[in-house]
Amino acid sequence: MQSGRMTQQPEVWNAAYDNDTAPWLIGAPQPAIVGLEAAGLIRGRVLDPGCGGGEHTILLTGLGYDVLGVDLSPSAVAYARRNAAEKGVPQARFQAADMLRIGTDPEAAAALGHFDTIVDSALFHVFLDDPAGRTAYVDALHTLAVPGGVVHVLALSNAAPGFGPRISDTLIRESFTTGWDIEDLRPASYRGRAGVPPAGTAELPVAADGTVEGAAWLARIRRL
Repeated sequence: MQSGRMTQQPEVWNAAYDNDTAPWLIGAPQPAIVGLEAAGLIRGRVLDPGCGGGEHTILLTGLGYDVLGVDLSPSAVAYARRNAAEKGVPQARFQAADMLRIGTDPEAAAALGHFDTIVDSALFHVFLDDPAGRTAYVDALHTLAVPGGVVHVLALSNAAPGFGPRISDTLIRESFTTGWDIEDLRPASYRGRAGVPPAGTAELPVAADGTVEGAAWLARIRRL
């Protein structure tokens, strides 16, 4: 995963989907997100920003939720649509969108609409070294969430061994201040594929299915 200004370039991400080489393409939703749904913490209209291979949009669509998956990468959107068809959920909806434009572009925001629940699985942490991008992204979330709506953030953690751009819980707390209430922030785990970039996956135990478990944070943040 790249950081800084390169997070805004679709071509940075396209190759991961064109070549199926990304560690986050595990062929299934993240257990932490499955757990949120099982606990009744997802409701109403749902946005899956940085949807990647589409696993969470596919999961929730199949369960009857009104979900939209968006990604900066056209290749990700194409991958997700193929994935949905192969999994028997062709009605899953995906589109290309630049989340960093939403807070300052009313037309881009209107094109997406508003959401009761936003499920961020491994997008927030890519802005680790990009403060301006991080601010723009949080502003976009505030624009798109209805008052009282909830944003769930699953982000890689620097508190234990892992892989990718790993962040502190402090960064989450400092990013969601005015206009937000952090209701819960706890350690979790994030599942990835072993043996593919970024560095770090080789340092973790590999399960029989070829996946590894990295440290993560799971936050529930309410839009005021």
